[in-house]
Amino acid sequence: MSRIGRAPITVPQAVQVNWTENNFVTVKGPKGELTRQIDPALQLKLEDGSLTLSRPSDSKEHRSKHGLYRTLINNMIVGVTSGFTKMLEIHGVGYRAVQQGKDLIFLVGYSHPVQVSAPEGITLKIEGNDPATKASRVSVSGIDKQEVGQLAANIRRIRKPEPYKGKGIRYAGEVVRRKAGKAGKVGGKKK
Repeated sequence: MSRIGRAPITVPQAVQVNWTENNFVTVKGPKGELTRQIDPALQLKLEDGSLTLSRPSDSKEHRSKHGLYRTLINNMIVGVTSGFTKMLEIHGVGYRAVQQGKDLIFLVGYSHPVQVSAPEGITLKIEGNDPATKASRVSVSGIDKQEVGQLAANIRRIRKPEPYKGKGIRYAGEVVRRKAGKAGKVGGKKK
């Protein structure tokens, strides 16, 4: 991870990066503001529009944290400038999602509809049907990559894609390995 940690982070003009002595990093941009505490052992340095992290030693713990926190800060900067989006597809006859205010209601073969509420800062939207795959598309968007990914995973968990008919909720572009059904009876009755 040390190669990732050494790479400088480019900070766009519209983004402000501030941090305290305890390494509470605050990133403000056109789409919002994110705050995260990074390891106090790491040191931040901002000069000429690029942010660099340095570690105190080459121990295994410091090397792994160096790459991790560099990536987390980079994700914060990307989030406040362009944001993150995860696309989901709903496959299955009669399976669909309905928008109700900021929430989505999923009708995916259960005896009851499943309601998903969007947390603060996350937008749920129905994108319509994809004519190629005949599936409904749902987008999960926000500035925090972790929250967007977690909500998308929670929605997928409502009805995972099954391997026989491929019905369920899956990520856009996800390949579901299909299985053959029962082979049927071969030959006659055995006595």
